[in-house]
Amino acid sequence: MAAIIINGNKIAKKIEIKILKKVEKRKKDKKRVPGLAVILIGNNPASEIYVKRKILACKNVGFFSQYWNFPCDINEKKILDLIEKLNNDINIDGILVQLPLPEQINYYKIFSSIRPEKDVDGFHPYNTGSLCQRNPHLRACTPKGIMTMLNYKKIETHGLHAVMVGASNIVGRPMSMELLLAGCTTTVTHRFTKKLKFHIKNADMLIVAIGRPNFLHGDWIKEGAIVIDVGINKLKNGSIVGDVDFYSAYLKASYITPVPGGVGPMTVITLLQNTMEACEKYHDNQ
Repeated sequence: MAAIIINGNKIAKKIEIKILKKVEKRKKDKKRVPGLAVILIGNNPASEIYVKRKILACKNVGFFSQYWNFPCDINEKKILDLIEKLNNDINIDGILVQLPLPEQINYYKIFSSIRPEKDVDGFHPYNTGSLCQRNPHLRACTPKGIMTMLNYKKIETHGLHAVMVGASNIVGRPMSMELLLAGCTTTVTHRFTKKLKFHIKNADMLIVAIGRPNFLHGDWIKEGAIVIDVGINKLKNGSIVGDVDFYSAYLKASYITPVPGGVGPMTVITLLQNTMEACEKYHDNQ
């Protein structure tokens, strides 16, 4: 058996065209275009690449965007003051603070200070709590993007045993809530999990997000499982790989996402979807 590769680039392009049409209609109707504010603290090379991609994606669909890049030793209050200004800016529908943050910046304080209706990353306690209560509003981009991929491929999730490998606030935890919402029986594994291979071997669907290159080998995977690889790791030779050993998993899985070109493009396009949703749902009548 060889897996069907889920091409995130192709799905993201289809969604991009839909967003672009919405922006063009807004212009014809004399409405303002959606606006996204992006804040980067420090000079992490990976973060800089991600931010550039997000700003370019805004440009491609005609969004208004603003960008701030602060030194890593910036005072937390300055970030909070800027967020408060953006909270009150009628031209801004979404506020994105790129992770990771420097040690002196409190993650919880920063994301709690963004108004929930402008939290296009889906990290505000109100938005994460709403997802847990089965009443989602703005949802975390990577998990929502993964669900969009599954929907585009018409993969039936009800009743599947889904195993989430990794329990981060960014992917693992919100992803587990998305899976429950999609009717899966859901297991979340983490660094304290015993018998990890046992859980993986019994999964109908695997979502892997641990940041360890080629960690999960095809031998671990149940025949016909769906494999979603969230990892993106750069090797010493410059190549980019996921957390799953692609070729060995490809021979066992029914569906699999590549790295790059799988989940990554879906995360970026979902950010644009969230910004459009925030504009239409929460800010059009301001």
